[in-house]
Amino acid sequence: MYTVLIVDDVPAMAEQYAYDLRRLAGLDARIALSGDDALEVVAAESVDCMILDLEMPGKDGFAVLRALKERGVDVPVIVYTGTGTFDRCVQAMRLGAYTFIDKSDPVERVAREVETAIERRALLAEVAELRRYAAEDSALRGASPAMQKLKEGIARVAPIPSPVLVIGESGSGKELVARDLHRLSGRAKEPFVAINCGALPENLVESELFGHERGAFTGAHATRKGAFESAGKGTLFLDEIGELPPPAQAKLLRVLEERSVVRVGAVKGIDVPARVVAATHRDLDGDVKGGRFREDLLYRLNVHVIRVPPLRDRLSDLPELAAHLVAVICQRFGMRRKTIAPAALELLVRYDWARNNVRELRNVVERMVIDSDGDVIGPEHVPPELVSTAPESARPQPRTFVERKAEAERQIVVAALERNEWHITRTAEELGLADHASLLKIMRRHGLSRAKD
Repeated sequence: MYTVLIVDDVPAMAEQYAYDLRRLAGLDARIALSGDDALEVVAAESVDCMILDLEMPGKDGFAVLRALKERGVDVPVIVYTGTGTFDRCVQAMRLGAYTFIDKSDPVERVAREVETAIERRALLAEVAELRRYAAEDSALRGASPAMQKLKEGIARVAPIPSPVLVIGESGSGKELVARDLHRLSGRAKEPFVAINCGALPENLVESELFGHERGAFTGAHATRKGAFESAGKGTLFLDEIGELPPPAQAKLLRVLEERSVVRVGAVKGIDVPARVVAATHRDLDGDVKGGRFREDLLYRLNVHVIRVPPLRDRLSDLPELAAHLVAVICQRFGMRRKTIAPAALELLVRYDWARNNVRELRNVVERMVIDSDGDVIGPEHVPPELVSTAPESARPQPRTFVERKAEAERQIVVAALERNEWHITRTAEELGLADHASLLKIMRRHGLSRAKD
């Protein structure tokens, strides 16, 4: 149920609006009789929309709008006035109000405006999230054997509500796996909340995860939802779960067992139906043996385990990844579209990418885009530290013989296609194949098609 706050210094007017909105729209309607009271409510509780009177003694509607903006409170505000002019309503919208209504408007219109404001807020949040996801989408591109196995695992586990542990090296795309699990889970319209456990100050870990009540500790000026509550019926992604301190590990275990959180400073529990996806680059089994991670918590988290392959185990995906990154970076910087020469790609494929996987590739490609003046990024633009690498035989390989063979074949075909600008007949001739149909058959087997920028 959505919560709407009616702010009006006339009690009868506020109570009538609250009654009608509860009856017509099924909203949880609250009342504040002054600007100061309204700011107190939004500081202490979660409010989905505010109906604000502009003409009030003391802190009027304009002062409330300015205060909301200064405090960074993101709540859609509908202003109304019975005596104000159109110009004053426009002024209010410049201060951040969503729209305005007149006190003489029928309550049916008010209810529609409230519902539209709440839907618009949710839509804007979803668009921002999708844009961020699209910009970071590169890590899960590719159809190498390792990536096919990963995508099959995601599709198999996504509909199951049990916790998932995602294991992979730094920069390999663990958060993107979590987002795909969310997207395919049937919870896609619910929130996806990501928390980096390794970046949380130790004294704020429990507050961030479980929330806190106003006055629970120094600096807790307002009641605050934690990540579990914010995730609602969606997905809570706990990145770098191995960095969680022991006291928080114990509380997290209890939440997973009871499906309920108790805010810091509170007594009553709150149900939390969110699905938990955790991720780590650490050896949690080793941490359990070393006493750094709770064994019972590990058993709760690793009901399903997904391993993200490092970039060096799927180097045949690199040309597609690099082409996508070049297109995204050029668009972001407002530059004309560029391409990477096959000779430059071959140098990138020879590097082992052991430090930061796709994240490192993204940084390298950005440097190459900036360093190149023309439309083609050549081998001279590849950073010198990437050129002198360990021999290919020293590079870690996929585990099984079948995986090694498939990845090697795919790398050979992709490299030949790049050298021949994806001309099928010329590539088939270079590879010594009988005809172009033979090459097309191999390409279909490996899921190869020219990347669309």
